Parts: sequence; structure tokens; C-alpha cells
Amino acid sequence: MDKPQTSNRSIKTGLYAAIVVFLAYTMIFGYRKTFTVATFDGLTIGGYSYKTILVISQMLGYLLAKFYGIKYISELKRTGRGRIILTLTGIAWLSWLFFAIVPPPYNMVFLFVNGFPLGMLWGVVFSYVEGRRSTDFIGATLAVSFIFASGFVKSVGALLMANFGISEFWMPFYTGLVFCIPLAFFVFLMEKIPQPDAEDIKFRAQRVAMTASDRKKFIRDFLGGIIACVIIYCFATIFRDIRDNFSAEMWKEMGFFNQPAIFSKTETPITLIVLLLIGSMVMIKNNFVALKTAHYFIMAGFILAGSCTLLFKANHLSPIAWMTLVGLGLYMVYIPFNAIFFDRLISTFKYASNVGFLIYIADSFGYVGSIGVLLSKEFFKIRLNWVTFFSGSVMILSVIGVVLTWYSLYYFSRKYRKLAIN
Repeated sequence: MDKPQTSNRSIKTGLYAAIVVFLAYTMIFGYRKTFTVATFDGLTIGGYSYKTILVISQMLGYLLAKFYGIKYISELKRTGRGRIILTLTGIAWLSWLFFAIVPPPYNMVFLFVNGFPLGMLWGVVFSYVEGRRSTDFIGATLAVSFIFASGFVKSVGALLMANFGISEFWMPFYTGLVFCIPLAFFVFLMEKIPQPDAEDIKFRAQRVAMTASDRKKFIRDFLGGIIACVIIYCFATIFRDIRDNFSAEMWKEMGFFNQPAIFSKTETPITLIVLLLIGSMVMIKNNFVALKTAHYFIMAGFILAGSCTLLFKANHLSPIAWMTLVGLGLYMVYIPFNAIFFDRLISTFKYASNVGFLIYIADSFGYVGSIGVLLSKEFFKIRLNWVTFFSGSVMILSVIGVVLTWYSLYYFSRKYRKLAIN
């Protein structure tokens, strides 16, 4: 009777954790991305697009948070996390108040203030769910939350402007007001998630705070694979961010304007498909098989993103179908790293460590890439429209992404075989 009871408890804990972290992170997103639904038409700073400067400012905050998070998140204890989440989100919300009060261009500094605390939150939230037999499903649910949330919070922001006459500058603050009580409630529920049990630790390895020497040893032992994964993740981050931050501009260029529901219309099916694909990996008990399967998902995502873009440019796909399919492909690359890839990597090699350390390494360089692209486009006066720039780049880098993913698969497979021999 012991085993079925343990299994039922694990399933119930997994379902509870999946629902709670999904809803909590969706609320957190309400303090991050709503401003991107505004276009700030006609506003420039020194001849450069005001909105692009805002995006870069927020990304710089995220970038510094990710580099700082390599240490902070890897050393995070399992106590006081709820208070940390509410404090960091509160700072981000307060930054939107000052963004609305302070006139442009001086208010752009508050996007940086907003980005830094929010950049720490993924690692804090994921620490509640890693290292469990059900982590694949929970992690997939958490990771797809920002696909759904990106469209959902933009729709909320667009509705506030369209139906209540709230300006582009005040809209992010009022959106935060909508989400503040639900966020506090879901953080309270997250604090009730039980710690991993003995069976979780047996199958997935113990997750512990890491010291500086622990981090150096991990990097030395897996350097080649980490480099390949960081470059892959960098590509995924660049194009996810371009699609996420400038989807309003792309829809406008393709003839869809002032349609708030369009954001949820494309992101909701992506959320469901990715959740089904990645969440189903909870059925794979063998950690190494799951790690290989994650590689196959990533390769398939690159192929889908590149091929559907080729069809779109040849006028064989509608804008809505293209934005949905290219988003699905990019998230098939992006989501595994945030949900299962690093968790299964640690489990495969039975390394006493934590996912936060690895995801913050990948994230830090991913944001370097995203900011680099935006700076190049803006400051080198590359005046292609967003649809042309995005679609042309996706096709080229999808090919490079497939090659790098194959190398990563080869690297970790060889490591695993050596481990098995020894």
C-alpha cells in the first residue's frame, strides 16, 4: 500500500504546484510586459525610437539581474522566498508609478529599475518545484505561463487603454493594480507546496545551495555542453524577445491594428501545445532518455520556426498562422531550458546542484544577445521593418540552431557513455 499512496501524493502535489506556480507567474508578468502593447508613436530620444530605448533599458535591468542571479539564485535558501517575491514585485510596481509621473525621456530609467528585481524572480519561483519526479510537468506549466501571460497581460493593458481611457504611461501601473491581490494570494499558496520527498531525491538528485567552488567545478566538468546550450538559448531569447516586445509593431505592419484580443489568440494555442509536448515528458522515467528527447524537441522547434517563416515569405501562410507557428517553434526551443533540460541534466549526472545556477548563466548571455540586436538595429540605423528583420533572421539562425543542438546532444551522450563505463 505504501507505493500507491506515495505515488498518489506525488501526483496531487504535482498538480497543486503546477496550478499555483502557473497562476503566480502569470500575475508577476503583469508587472513586466504590459508596456509593450503601447507603441508610443512619434516619441523619440535623440533621434532613436522611444519604445526601443524603453525595451533596452528594461533589458539592461534584466541582464544585470541574470549575472547577479548566477550567484544569488544558486545560493538561495529555501526559507523566506514568498517575502522575497512580494518585495521584488513591489519594487517593480513602484517603478511603473514613477514611470507615469516623471516625464519622458527621464522616465526611461524606471524601466531599468523595473527590470532588475523582475529578473530575479524566475529562479526564486522555480526553486519551489525543481528536483521532483513531477518537475517536467510542473516546470512545463510554469514555463508556458509566460507564453500565455505575455498575451494575457497585453490584452488586459490594451483593454484598460481602450475601455477606460488610461494613457500609455499610466497603463502599466494600473495593470499592476489589477494583479496585486491575486499575486499575494498565489504566493501564499506557493508557500504551502511540500518539499521534495525521499523518492524525489532518489530519482532526481538532491538540490542544494551551491558555493563558488561548486559552480566552478560544474562548469569545468561540462564546459563544452554548457557553451553550446548557452548559444542555443541565446538565439531563442533574441527572437522570443523581438517577437514578444515588438509584436504590436509587427501586427500593425501586417494590417492588424487596435485588436487587443489578437495577442491572446496566438499565444493561447501555443501555451496548450507546448504544455502538452513538454509536460508529457514526465512519463519518461529514464533521465538520460528525457535529456535526449529535450534535444529533439529543440531541433524540431528550430525546424518549425525556419520552415513556417519560409512559407510565410512565399505568401503560403497568413500572418496569424505564421505568428502562431513561429512562436510555437521558438518556444519549443526556449521552454525546455526553462522547464526540463537543466533539471534532467542534473538528474542524469546525479550532480548536487540546482537549476537556478544553470538557467541564470544561460539567461545572462541570452539577454546580452537580445540587447546587442536591438542596439545594432537602432544605433547603426538599420531601418528595416520588424516583420522583415524578424523573418529574415529566423530562417538563418534556425539552421545554425539545429547544428548546435546536434552538437550538444553528441557532447552529453558521450559524457553519459563515459560515466556508464566507469
